[in-house]
Amino acid sequence: GVGGRLSRASRLLSTTHPTRIPKDGKQLKDFISNDSPRPAGLHEMEPSPSYDFNFPKNGQTSTKTRFHIETMGCQMNVSDSEIVHSILEKAGMEHTDDLAQAGVILVNTCSIRDNAEKKVWERLSYLNSLRRKRNHYHSSLDRGKKPNPRVIQFGLPDDLQNTPQNTKIGVLGCMAERLKTDLLEAEHGVDLVAGPDAYRDLPNLLTTVFDNDHKAVNVALSVDETYADIAPVRTGQDELTAFVSIMRGCNNMCSYCIVPFTRGRERSREADTIVDEVRRLVDNGCKEVTLLGQNVNSYNYIPGQAKYAPNRDAKSKDFINIAKPLISPDAVDFTKLVDRVSAIDPELRVRFTSPHPKDFPDDLIYLIGERPNVCSNVHLPAQSGSTEVLKAMRRGYTREAYLRLVETMRKHIPDLTLSTDIIVGFCGESEYDHELTLSLMREVVYDTAFMFKYSSREKTHAHRRLNDDVPEAVKQRRLEELVETFFSESKRKNANELGKLHLVLVEGSSKRKGSELVGRSCSNKKIIFPALPTAPFGSGGTTRMPERGDYVVVRVVGTSAQTLRGELVGFHTMKGFYEPDTRPEFESSKLSN
Repeated sequence: GVGGRLSRASRLLSTTHPTRIPKDGKQLKDFISNDSPRPAGLHEMEPSPSYDFNFPKNGQTSTKTRFHIETMGCQMNVSDSEIVHSILEKAGMEHTDDLAQAGVILVNTCSIRDNAEKKVWERLSYLNSLRRKRNHYHSSLDRGKKPNPRVIQFGLPDDLQNTPQNTKIGVLGCMAERLKTDLLEAEHGVDLVAGPDAYRDLPNLLTTVFDNDHKAVNVALSVDETYADIAPVRTGQDELTAFVSIMRGCNNMCSYCIVPFTRGRERSREADTIVDEVRRLVDNGCKEVTLLGQNVNSYNYIPGQAKYAPNRDAKSKDFINIAKPLISPDAVDFTKLVDRVSAIDPELRVRFTSPHPKDFPDDLIYLIGERPNVCSNVHLPAQSGSTEVLKAMRRGYTREAYLRLVETMRKHIPDLTLSTDIIVGFCGESEYDHELTLSLMREVVYDTAFMFKYSSREKTHAHRRLNDDVPEAVKQRRLEELVETFFSESKRKNANELGKLHLVLVEGSSKRKGSELVGRSCSNKKIIFPALPTAPFGSGGTTRMPERGDYVVVRVVGTSAQTLRGELVGFHTMKGFYEPDTRPEFESSKLSN
């Protein structure tokens, strides 16, 4: 069939040889006429001015088609799902959290590691099975027959009359971009595929799928799409915390990473739209924003003309870029953006993820250290402790440069806490390289670490040019040693937290015990404490129960590797806690963020 032919073509196009572009710059696509016939059953439509997603349900009057989004992977996918939610609602559809009521089921996927894709395949298999049961039920009724109870006994609600007759399944995100038309093969049961830059086209694609009963795909990557004009629909409990996407794509081309191939080149949102979005969030009660980007601190909004830098020097000293960056005297870089966002409200916490170590200039480090509401928890992905492995990974720095950056941060950022990403078993990693990574873990003493075995991804430099030569059993053993080292060092470090005071943003009740509350400090320490009435810090005034969204001072009375336990001291404000002139002093207290 068409899907099979497209899959074979895709595999043939994925070769181990670099792409060669003729001297005149023309490629195959330049010689293909726009009038060439498209494969039957696979459509990319021109934009339509309006859409009608009202369909009859079991002979009833027309009702809005309901959509359900399942999100896997990183926080960028969460943010993207909020954008998709907004686009589909504006197109006339209705969101539902109830899978049983959804006529459109969208899975926003991750492709960063093989295990992430396996989870998607398992979920698609389940959703396809669910749809077959629905179809059997409704087709049986249409023919005047009784549905087979063995077919429909699992996976459907009791009130089968209200399940949609026509269910469509779509795959979004990085896996959609990586596999493209392979996902449309019949056995997967996928009706539409949309890459991260094609979400505006979803109403169009769904029109094709419903009206023409065709499969639809749009995986075109964009050089300028940021969705800056779309207000995301945030579906959390309230607006206490929010993720704000400030840029998309990545130019780093680390040898192991699929992101540049699934997310495209870096492009930054206009700074004013970001500041306006954060200001609206604050007006609605938001207390904490996290600025998002694949390489968030390389944010570089240039409103006019730009030119390439004269060299590949990165913003961090002794780090280099994989390619020359664009520069302009009118550029708004990440430091300027964080300065503007954090100035909106001194009571608003500002976090950011995920940064690259190469993009930490001194002025950004100084700003984090001097601005109390810019959180002192920094994610600093090391990936390896071996300079040789880092070179193979094309990370743009050495072990020594990384450690000097850590030293600079600790010098200028009070109460700094660090998190990291580590990959074990990368191509050519020796036992000596692995020991260097363990020693880095001991030297830096991270507060949080995301640790993984290397998983080869197609299209990447490592997949094409390097040999995945570390046996799986060795990868597993090294991962276990890394995890053990991390928890040992983290537990030892957290023991030093005893007696310290933290300003904690209350997130709600503890999952394990309703009589306790949980929150996080500015340094991203998770702290659990009793839910008891308390008074304003140092005043002895009227007491009340802490609520979600309150800032409270908590003294640490117990520690573990990842969680702290505390006792309530009193209510406070961000400004009052961090400014010595206005902060009540507690005798012999050790203040921390």
